[in-house]
Order: sequence, then structure tokens, then C-alpha cells
Amino acid sequence: MKRLFASFFIVMALAAGAQTAEWETPAFVSDVLAMKGPEFPARELSIVKTGAKKGRPATAAIQKAIDKVAAQGGGTVIVPAGEWLSGRLMLRSNVNLHIAEGATLEFTGEVKDYLPPVDSRYEGADVKSLGAMIYANGQENIAVTGKGHLKAPARDSEITKNIDTGLTVSAEKSIESGAARTVSVEKIYMPTFIGPVNCKRILIEDVTLDGSIFWNIAPVYCENIIIRGVTVNSHGHPRTDGVDIDSSVNALIENTTLDCGDDCFTLKAGRGEEAVELGRPTENVVIRNCRVKRGVGGITIGTETAGFIRNVYAENVVMEQPRMPLYFKTRRPRGGGGENIWIRNVRVDEANGPAIQMDMLGNPAWMGDLAKRLPAQPVNKVTPAFRNIHVDNLEVGSCRILINAKGLPEMPVENMTVTNVKSANKNMKLQDIGTLEVTFKE
Repeated sequence: MKRLFASFFIVMALAAGAQTAEWETPAFVSDVLAMKGPEFPARELSIVKTGAKKGRPATAAIQKAIDKVAAQGGGTVIVPAGEWLSGRLMLRSNVNLHIAEGATLEFTGEVKDYLPPVDSRYEGADVKSLGAMIYANGQENIAVTGKGHLKAPARDSEITKNIDTGLTVSAEKSIESGAARTVSVEKIYMPTFIGPVNCKRILIEDVTLDGSIFWNIAPVYCENIIIRGVTVNSHGHPRTDGVDIDSSVNALIENTTLDCGDDCFTLKAGRGEEAVELGRPTENVVIRNCRVKRGVGGITIGTETAGFIRNVYAENVVMEQPRMPLYFKTRRPRGGGGENIWIRNVRVDEANGPAIQMDMLGNPAWMGDLAKRLPAQPVNKVTPAFRNIHVDNLEVGSCRILINAKGLPEMPVENMTVTNVKSANKNMKLQDIGTLEVTFKE
């Protein structure tokens, strides 16, 4: 066996035989797998019973059904087969919103249907915004289930005509100072598809999400999340992440297929000094038996990392054509970072970027001079760190480069191992990487 230990500015290719890495499965994994999902009383109520009609906006009728079932102690609200139209829906504790097979619940693109603004998070900053098409705040024991479809607003809707297109350095400073925190018609922070906030015991199972205009499933400040058997179809639409676990703990994602216009399985924890001081991590996350069709990052850590992303375990993931199958990213002012991450048994058919991409600098268009490697910046509370990252049994059909990793001169990446790699392309470009071990198998 040969090993590569890398530090600043090394570009090298290596081929060797390797033994199987012996990992002990982290203790948190069994705890996550043992989580119980929400349970609901046998009570059921069809939205037709509360006045929903096909071909007409049914927001009020669906919300009435949700509120009525919640007031009775909980149960299941049925969206039956057919095509239905709605604005934002507010889930209540002990309610399962069930999208029956053959049903399509389409959401409008009119701003008025998502008002008043609600507490949510936009690219790592806490804001008052449109929230989510299916939203909940401070609720427990909630679910969105069924083999039906959720359909996003049209791409030329009122909401999408005035979207915010991302936070520049100046915008990031503004939003973190408390300015521009509330949505307006002229400046719209996009609604996610399913976006619970401050909720516990969440189940999202079997549904298909089509044509999203922003992130698809994005729990924020939540606990005990199960996402199972979900399909996301948003490829070709920019900024449409598949699943974003954001400053949330205890999450299981399994048997889920993502075809996205941006990152796929994504872990975040807020951005900047405010989120560092808040200290809400994303931790204890298990991703298993999943598929990535297309997207930017297959499994992605960041870029919003302020509260820290730790205790992540992913296994048995098949990726068809992601740009960067394993993507670790943060920025100098983001804070926090990622640690204690285990990824094993990943097969990639084709990547038109690096199989493993690590970028702690970013693009000057967004980060200004902070995207320049030098001068090294003072280490302070918003200096991010990546450490204790382990990848085992990675098989890559083709890629542009195997590993492209850029740490920070003031905070190099530490203790990263990539073992039992099968790839014809063994090229690596490494910058400010303190300790990296790579082994290959025949």
C-alpha cells in the first residue's frame, strides 16, 4: 500500500493497491436509525369536504382541513386524485398532509398567496420572507406523505420576476447588520418547497417534487427529521437544491432520488458572525441508499457553515452525472466549518468536474479580495475549518480531476482520508491541505 501525505501546493497522481479501510460506524448512526417517525390518529379528512374544487384556488379549503384536523387532536388531511391549486399552506402539529396517488398539488406564483412574511432563513441569514409553499413553525409531529406530486409555480410568475439572485459581499454585510431582512415585492427571498422551521418529528415520504423555483426540502432549526422515498425533479432550474438540512439535528435521508439544478444532498448551518454566536449546528445526519441523477454537488457540505456541520454519515449512494460528486465549501467570513464526516460506498458514473471538490476561498465576484489566497487572514471567530473528513470505497467512472482542494493558508484542511479509490483519473491539485491520505485499489 502507498499513501500520499499532502500539504501546500502539491499536484500529483498516484496509483497503488490498497486494503479495505476498517471503520467503526460512529455511535450517532444507530441513534439516528432508531428514531421513530411521527404517528397520527386514524382520523382522515378530504379537502373536498372543506370546499376544495378542482380548477380553482383551494388554499382556504386546504388550510381549513388542516386546522380542523389539528383542533380535533390530529390525523390525516387527504389531497385526493386530481389537479389542485394552492398558495402557502401552514402545517399544524399532529397533521399529516397526504398527497394521494394521482394527485397534483400545484402552487401559485402570486406574492399575495404567500403573505404575510414569516420567519425563515435565506442562504444562511434569518429573514422575514415568503417562507415555503408548505410551511410550519414551532410544530411537532408533522408529515407530508403520499405518492402524488407537488408542482412549483411557473418560471415566469410574479414571484420569480423579482427574485433575489444571491448575496454579494455588500448584500451579505447588509443582511447581517439587520437591513433588508423583510421581503418586499421588489426584493423577494424565494420560498422553499417544503420548509419547516423550529419543528420536531418530521416525516416527508414518497412524494415527488416537480419544477422547483428554489430549494426543495429545507428544514431549519428542526429536530428528528425523516426524509424517505422522495423524488425531486428540478434539473435545468438554477438554485434548486434537493435537500438542505440547515442548523438541524438528527436527520435520516434514505431511498431518495434527486435530479437537481444545484446541489443535491446538502448540509448547512448559517452564515457569518450572527450564526456563529447563535451556535446552531447541523449534526447527526445519515444519508443512505440514495441516488443522484444530475446536479452541482452530489453530497455537499456548505457553503453556510457557521454553526458547524458535524457527525455526518453517508453510505451506498449512486451518482449518475453530478458536476462534483463530493463537494465541501465554505468562505472566510462564514465561520464554523465541517468535521467528523464519513462517506463510504459511493459510485459515480460521470463527473464533469472534480470527483472531490473542496473550496474554502470562493469566487471574487461574490467574495471580493477575501477570495484571494494571500495575504493570510487573522484567525478569528468567523474563520471556518474543515477537519476529520473520511471517504472510503469511492468508484469513479470518469471525472475531470480526482481531487481539487483549496484550504486556507491560515486554516489548512486537517485529517482528511480518501481510501480505496477506484478511478482511472488519479490527478490531484492541492492547496493549503495540512494532512491528506489517499489510497487506491486495483
